[in-house]
Amino acid sequence: MKDMATLLIKNIILNGQKRDLLIDDNKIAKIDNAISGDADKVIDGKGKTVIPGFINTHSHSAMTLTRGKYEDMSLQKWLDKIWNLEAKLDEEMIYWGTKLAALEMIKSGTTAFVDQYWMIEQGVKATKEMGIRSLHSEVVLDGLDESTFEKNCAKVIEAHQKSKDWENDFTQFSITCHAAYTVTPKLFKWCADYARKNDLIFQFHLAESRKETQDSFNQYGLSPTQYIDSIGGMDCKAIAAHAVWVDDKDIDTLAKRGVTVVHNINSNLKISSGYKFKYNEFRNRGVNVALGTDGCGTSNNLDMIETMKTTAMLQKAWRENPTSMPLNELLDMASINGYNAIGVDAGKIEVGKIADIILIDTFSPVFVPNYNFEANLVYAANGSCVDTVICNGRVLMENRVVEGEREILENAQYQVDRLSKLIND
Repeated sequence: MKDMATLLIKNIILNGQKRDLLIDDNKIAKIDNAISGDADKVIDGKGKTVIPGFINTHSHSAMTLTRGKYEDMSLQKWLDKIWNLEAKLDEEMIYWGTKLAALEMIKSGTTAFVDQYWMIEQGVKATKEMGIRSLHSEVVLDGLDESTFEKNCAKVIEAHQKSKDWENDFTQFSITCHAAYTVTPKLFKWCADYARKNDLIFQFHLAESRKETQDSFNQYGLSPTQYIDSIGGMDCKAIAAHAVWVDDKDIDTLAKRGVTVVHNINSNLKISSGYKFKYNEFRNRGVNVALGTDGCGTSNNLDMIETMKTTAMLQKAWRENPTSMPLNELLDMASINGYNAIGVDAGKIEVGKIADIILIDTFSPVFVPNYNFEANLVYAANGSCVDTVICNGRVLMENRVVEGEREILENAQYQVDRLSKLIND
């Protein structure tokens, strides 16, 4: 992962045509039939196709350490278990858990991710070392205890001040209120206002389950969407995860407020929280929709290609309409839509765009025949087809080799062993 001034990729397939691609510093500088001249590094792209890197727009990275721990549970039961476990995590666990997540994402073609987790300085350290683009969030969850308001506000301010030592275009800071049912209205509004005043991204979980929606109506007479909007929770650069249980009024509100909605289909299916995600309605009203995996505690992996496949299959199935999830829109959800949500000029293979790109190895049974590359990628392949990953102009993986992979796996397993000794369930 050494810095380089120029990177030349020869004989790559771009949009079905053989091209050369030159990266200068962190941007795509030239695309042409044949590019001559010296470069600091040259990659032979023969047999490979270049596409934008994926962005995982909703994740809980260090939750890799909980993969497979709590299975066959409802959302609420799982949350009770996972919060008890997470209380036992220390900085070393979160550091190596985040490194493990970054490794898994790089190996499956993800070049950026939006995170929500504790002890964010450890997450920042891990992802900077891995070279993957990231957004980390100070997570607020007061358990509806109003007496902790001042304490939580102070924590947010302190985290924001500390972030100025590490924040840049590559590693961003945000604020998260976990959900309307875990954060008091006063604190939720304060966090949204603080995010707006400081031009920060504000994240929250929204309408993830039927129970959450019913409880909101019972308590406030409003849907979760209308309730959060009523307290000013969307008057900022907001990213809402899930948004499964919404109606037309909710969708209109999310569109009006410019909220990015993140679909996390595998997590939603696994904990049976819902599957009728209203993508077409969101799209038709101009809502920016991105894709995420959620954390490994519910989704079990961080493979965005698998996420795309499940997303498409479910949309087509529940609507009984094979045209309801076009491939080009699906790929945008996994790339440029997420990049737009975090304000990064990547997600397209164009001159001037930031070079967050991946090379797909098409010399594989799942790409033969290759009538439709996008269809093969989504419906036949998985993350193992990713050969090379370039983020911000830096090579993070080449020929499926990531520097330090064995060390990460060994240390992550050691942290799992430590954690297991602390769990009593």
